[in-house]
Amino acid sequence: MFEGFNLGDMGKMMEQLQEKAREMQEQAKNVEFTAKAGGGMVTVTANGAGEVVDITIDDSLLEDKESLQILLISAMNDVNKMVEDNKKSQAMGMMGGMNPFGSK
Repeated sequence: MFEGFNLGDMGKMMEQLQEKAREMQEQAKNVEFTAKAGGGMVTVTANGAGEVVDITIDDSLLEDKESLQILLISAMNDVNKMVEDNKKSQAMGMMGGMNPFGSK
């Protein structure tokens, strides 16, 4: 059942995965995602690590707290989804070329 399975190769592969994950975390800080709500009245920008780096709010919303809250929540949720989708995509790409069972 486990013919061709080499634990030494599995250990090396895990080390490679950990190093690749560290590299991806560092690179993620250089990528930015922006979500808009209310036709651009609220804009939230986050880096690939999920850290919010900028928020822009149209002055007209400063008098309407409820609308501001709703649009801010919407934009934050949208940008968080973008970041998570990007992380999943990168993880799938990272795993794509690895075969722990060797090539036979």
